[in-house]
Amino acid sequence: MTGFGSDDPDAATADLHYRDVAEYAVGNGTSAGWTYDEDGEVRCAYTDFFPVAEVERVEPNEEIGATFGMEDLATLAGSDPDALVAALAPLPAEYAQWIQAQTGKIGAIDGEPRRRTAERLLDGARRAQVRIEAGIELLKKDKWARLAFKAMNEAVSRAARRRNAGRDGDPSAQKQPTWRPFQLAFILLNLPGLKDKLHTDREIVDLLFFPTGGGKTEAYLGLAAWTIAHRRLTAGGKLGAGVSVLMRYTLRLLTLDQLSRAAGVVCALELMRNDPAWMDGTRHLLGDWPIEIGLWVGSAASPNRLGGKDNRHQDTAVQRIKRYRTSGREAPAPIKACPWCSTEFGRESFACTPSDQAPKNMEIRCSNHRCDFTGTRALPILTVDEAIYRRLPAFVIATVDKFAGLPWIGEAGAFFGHVNRADQWGFYGANDEPREGTPLDNGYELDPPDLIIQDELHLISGPLGTVAALYEVALDRLASRSVMGRSVRPKIVASTATVRRASVQIKALFDRETTEIFPPPGPDRRDSFFARAVPSSERPARLYVGLAAPGKGPKLVFLRALTTLLAAAQNEADIGNDADAYLTALGYFNALRELGGARRIVEDEVRARLAQYGSERRRIFPADQPFADRRLRDVLELTSRESTDKVAAAKEALGLPANDRSGVDVALATNMISVGLDIPRLGLMIMQGQPKSASEYIQASSRVGRAPDRPGLVVTLLNAQKPRDRLHFERFRQFHAAFYRAVEPTSVTPWAARAIDRALAAVVVACVRHLYPELTKEQSAVNMPDYVRVEEIVSVILSRAPAEAVVGGHRALRQIVEDLLDRWRRIAEDRRDNAEKLYYGYPSDRALLHQPLDPLLPQLDPELQAFEAGRSMRDVEHASALKIIDNFGHTLN
Repeated sequence: MTGFGSDDPDAATADLHYRDVAEYAVGNGTSAGWTYDEDGEVRCAYTDFFPVAEVERVEPNEEIGATFGMEDLATLAGSDPDALVAALAPLPAEYAQWIQAQTGKIGAIDGEPRRRTAERLLDGARRAQVRIEAGIELLKKDKWARLAFKAMNEAVSRAARRRNAGRDGDPSAQKQPTWRPFQLAFILLNLPGLKDKLHTDREIVDLLFFPTGGGKTEAYLGLAAWTIAHRRLTAGGKLGAGVSVLMRYTLRLLTLDQLSRAAGVVCALELMRNDPAWMDGTRHLLGDWPIEIGLWVGSAASPNRLGGKDNRHQDTAVQRIKRYRTSGREAPAPIKACPWCSTEFGRESFACTPSDQAPKNMEIRCSNHRCDFTGTRALPILTVDEAIYRRLPAFVIATVDKFAGLPWIGEAGAFFGHVNRADQWGFYGANDEPREGTPLDNGYELDPPDLIIQDELHLISGPLGTVAALYEVALDRLASRSVMGRSVRPKIVASTATVRRASVQIKALFDRETTEIFPPPGPDRRDSFFARAVPSSERPARLYVGLAAPGKGPKLVFLRALTTLLAAAQNEADIGNDADAYLTALGYFNALRELGGARRIVEDEVRARLAQYGSERRRIFPADQPFADRRLRDVLELTSRESTDKVAAAKEALGLPANDRSGVDVALATNMISVGLDIPRLGLMIMQGQPKSASEYIQASSRVGRAPDRPGLVVTLLNAQKPRDRLHFERFRQFHAAFYRAVEPTSVTPWAARAIDRALAAVVVACVRHLYPELTKEQSAVNMPDYVRVEEIVSVILSRAPAEAVVGGHRALRQIVEDLLDRWRRIAEDRRDNAEKLYYGYPSDRALLHQPLDPLLPQLDPELQAFEAGRSMRDVEHASALKIIDNFGHTLN
């Protein structure tokens, strides 16, 4: 009855959804199980030392009668609006019928609070249904929206055909790619808010909530393609250029994985831009500037600077290319193969143009002479920060951490449209010399991003989410424009497979009042119209097995379990069964320390035992031989201590069959794999201990069993000596029957006192630097008093902060912001009076900003010490200064 009648919408929804899940027994030092009689009653409960639980597969509902073929929709969008509407109309019509049917079932639900919850859920479904109809109506009435819809379908279809064909396949021989109903519905309901900057839907954050592996990526890639195409179609020339879509992630593995998918769609759009079918005479309908995608991540993954004769640092693009051509290791870009034809890049694939002495861009070309992106045509992919700031790709994929650079990097302001000149190499704005480039048409600036995609929303929480939410104040303001007296902000969509109190988190992160979850959950957890749980009798479910051994150490349990599983999988392969999914064991660990110990066990003891396990393991019956000897290859590691190059190579190796020469027997990983590891062939995971959160457990264990014909097996090794592990073992069956209910709410507290101490100065400097063109250049920090309107900066910050969330309320926060601006003004005036310079970050001895661990910081003037700003949002680990004092308050040495 937990959650019955609760005011918390999530708790009330969980109570309704899991009202049929009961716990009949709890173990004590062991697990417990029970059996249902034929009449559905439970009359027998028992101890279970080897608990097993099934989690049903959730699949998209593909029985809806609308047209979902991408090429069919593209053809209709380009020819007959009425036929397009007729092809799409069954989608909202059948949804409305489903809603009506569910409404009729509410009366049979026990308890008035549950009936109210069911009605609330169906109200959300009705809103979604109306918005889908509005999207279809927009396509009927608006020529440019319809043409962008055609471009979206064509681009995503072209990319899918190329991806499915592989390196040597024929794209035309592939089946027509189709949308899953929830993907197309999600795109349609977002179109009005994206097209009309003043539409009320613009301020809604649409959260795509679907289990891992269900196809969330394709849904928002389609939305991104429509956004890019619509801007290009409606602006024309170079005015449609600039960053249209900004997609952010928290982990580099996830960022790299999504780059290859998104790059395929961008490649298709760029080919279409030059296609005669997308030209009106000599005019490119999709714009005069190339459609490109940029990877904006840390320097460990890609170079920040191009280099040249004036910069011969070893981390520049020029120097990395030279090293790669010599050694063949550490490619200058963290992408291993062509996203269009899947051919691996060679040593000559990377080059700086027009020359190594004065580079303007690093270009990537495919080594396959039959690929569209070889010879004179480079791939539309930018991976060097300097080139990204100059060329402003239509689609930017970034890690959240990079936005900590906003106060430090003047060029970053170009992302938000603050450029008004251009030449063949890119765009120029306040951070550049006035003589560079020629003015854009009519002296216009480019538009800021129209769409921001935040994937894996649940990861933007805790310390990282708190600091990210403060930087969001600056980002949101820089991306806003005034239209007809109203502030217009980008449309935000997010996605996750685990969610709890999402609206509270989104309000704290993005300052948006309304969150709509899609697909809206129905009264029955197994059916939301767009997604349905498939019984294990129809499609194998993911199988979870719990193993705990009181009195035995976790290392011994891991050794025995892994050896047994690897030997059993080898035996299945030897007798001719398709066991590839289980020949590779993916190990998950909560900490690097635990993983390090396990790696030594695998490399020494598991390898030695496994070589003779099949022949030495005896059974009573000679014919009963479930195990086979096996030669174990080197262990693969997926952790933060591995370089980006190695992580990308490891991901590629995991995708190969186990019997391949480069295949993998054992891969050990930390939470790096909990999102972004989409490898369908994986089927076996060993989890060493219960992860720290239910969300992490769900996400990580969902990495296996993604292919419909290869059910996943997750063996959870629980330490009976740890209270939390023991609790999960004792209630193993119940926990897995409703583990989405156990997802913890996220915490984001950007206006806490310590968060303000840590990041507010960086936010203030970022706003000032990029809102006032005269203060954007590195050396312009000294000009601060001449331009800044203090009240404007104060209002930017106060408008985002709930008064009750700040210690001392708005009055105290106003005082902090004004004090920071006053300090900056005094510093600048002092430097000018003494004919000295003041920079934002470099050189450090004459800079306004200083990193928290800068050795100069303690020696600086107290005025300057207030401008502490990190270059990363992750330098916020749980740490406290320990000050030891005597009984009189004096510090002890």
